[in-house]
Amino acid sequence: MSDPFSVDGRVVVVTGGLGQLGTQFSRSLAQAGARVAIFSRRPFASDKLAEKFPGLTDRIRVYEASVRDKAALQEATDRLIADWGVPHVLVNNAGIDSKPDGSAEQNAPFEDYPQKYWDEIIDTNLTGVMLTSQVVGSRMAGERRGSIINVGSIYGIVSPNQALYAYREKRDGVPFVKAVSYAASKSGLVNLTRYLATYWAPKKVRVNLISFGGVKTASFDKEFIDAFLERVPMGRQAEIDEYNGVIRFLASDASSYMTGSNVVVDGGFTAW
Repeated sequence: MSDPFSVDGRVVVVTGGLGQLGTQFSRSLAQAGARVAIFSRRPFASDKLAEKFPGLTDRIRVYEASVRDKAALQEATDRLIADWGVPHVLVNNAGIDSKPDGSAEQNAPFEDYPQKYWDEIIDTNLTGVMLTSQVVGSRMAGERRGSIINVGSIYGIVSPNQALYAYREKRDGVPFVKAVSYAASKSGLVNLTRYLATYWAPKKVRVNLISFGGVKTASFDKEFIDAFLERVPMGRQAEIDEYNGVIRFLASDASSYMTGSNVVVDGGFTAW
């Protein structure tokens, strides 16, 4: 019997595939035998590919395309199809958030939050998924097969707990509010996923969402981590590679009867 979890030979697009999680997804899928096309908004020199993905350069290629630029997405997809054929899987991973160490206005109270930051985050995290799905998903639908995996967040399910960030004002003397735009963009993915799942079901394109919790990085303050982990039943953040399995599951035939689902992987954060 063939392995239902296999992604061997499948062509996978990963947007933002050079970022922290995107690199993990791209490497994991390529190691499992997939051919991975990374869509990156920034140029990436081909001679650096071996350094970033040693031993996988025959299975990973980088195409320059911002998810906010439909013409660039179309051009990159046309080039990919000429190289490897119509993709089997799309991982809508590209996303941005307000920087915790950014300017005060980026993390200002809702009443004073500038629209320019709202527009930037919504355009990337929500509109970018819509545009990429239009371009790549439509080609999948034409082949009557495919899996679209949208990368969401626990903040698409629950509101950010502002108490987690209260230490910043005490420490720095400046109000710090987790901005509305990221949560709004990720909650929008919940229904965009359902919409596309039902819309493309007759064309045999499955569309699912993964809502991730926190991942271990060195970029968060200890005060934040301590407060956050008190609210995680498992008592820890995810390791950087712990989300690879669910990506490969949704990219494979093991999830062939799943569409319109929101798979929550958060250490139990939203269970409380």
